[in-house]
Amino acid sequence: MQQTSVLPAALQSRQHFPILDGLRGVAAIAVVIFHFMEIAVPDYHQSFIAHAYLAVDFFFCLSGFVIAYAYDERLKQIGVWRFIRLRLIRLHPLVVIGSVIGLVAFVFDPFNDLYDTYATKTFGMFVASCLMIPYPLVHERYFNLFHLNPPTWSLFWEYIANVFYALVLVKISNKILWALALVATALLCFEANRAGYLGVGWGGDSFAGGGIRVFYSFIAGILVYRSGSVIKSRAGFAGISILLLLVFMIPFAEKTNPYVDCAAAIILFPLLVAFGAGAVLKPAYAAICKFSGEISYPLYMIHYPFIWLFMSWVELKKPSLNQMTIVILFGVPLLIALAYTIMIWLDLPIRKYLKLKMEKEEAEDAKEAALEKRSN
Repeated sequence: MQQTSVLPAALQSRQHFPILDGLRGVAAIAVVIFHFMEIAVPDYHQSFIAHAYLAVDFFFCLSGFVIAYAYDERLKQIGVWRFIRLRLIRLHPLVVIGSVIGLVAFVFDPFNDLYDTYATKTFGMFVASCLMIPYPLVHERYFNLFHLNPPTWSLFWEYIANVFYALVLVKISNKILWALALVATALLCFEANRAGYLGVGWGGDSFAGGGIRVFYSFIAGILVYRSGSVIKSRAGFAGISILLLLVFMIPFAEKTNPYVDCAAAIILFPLLVAFGAGAVLKPAYAAICKFSGEISYPLYMIHYPFIWLFMSWVELKKPSLNQMTIVILFGVPLLIALAYTIMIWLDLPIRKYLKLKMEKEEAEDAKEAALEKRSN
């Protein structure tokens, strides 16, 4: 049977959650810095933001909450196919845009000749990236599922989670959902101890780990919504952002790392989502949260080809840490600006066009159905 939310009436009025938007942007920026730091300081023990790979688990949890909030009561009315189309329109333009940027960066990388090695397979890599078909190929650079734009791996699992939600999760009782969460918790702890951390799922040799990560965190987000676990607090955007960043900045240590990662994914991130949904946004932070939420997904989906260029430059030129630091300090805000520009000039217009086209098709289909019914 379809679930009815137990959230307070005030939260059932289709309100927006600006603090959650802001947190999504904070996590996305942390991911960009983390990826730069992986190249500049490869040893996680020396990185000040070594746990920012956990931002993906936070994204998955946040997505579960938002999807359940938006569609638990709507999906039956709009249908599975329209839900899938809406999700594709929301997410897929940037998948393709990121793939195009990745292709250009790969082919014209001025510091590396890796393209020469994979020239005959580049088109296949590009098609696989655009269609989100896992294609781990380039062993020289970590064997990513999607070399041209590595962050696509999490979108692959996001899509699977969305389809599974529409076909199964939206229909099942909370008791079954809690049981699935317990199974997912066990799998997540097993994977963290097996791999030594939860930074898995992005490569051909850790593919299953991505499924385990989304399995738990997406369900946890749904349960935060369905159980009405929104926590009223005075922490606000700044306070919760600091808590999120502190998780990402926990020092890396092999002995404790599996436990730290599990505690963050299983307990802390659902709590932060609950706090973010219940916190009151101060007017001073409204514009920041709006901008942060807007650029979060574009930034996440377009930044990594530039990380490859940064890596090629580092490998070839062997710059000092100070030189790399300068590049990072300028590179992060420039990538944010580029993400915003792409959102305004490409992503939003494409999404608007596709949504209008879908609505026009639906109107025509409804008209034909009415005429057919009338003739019968």
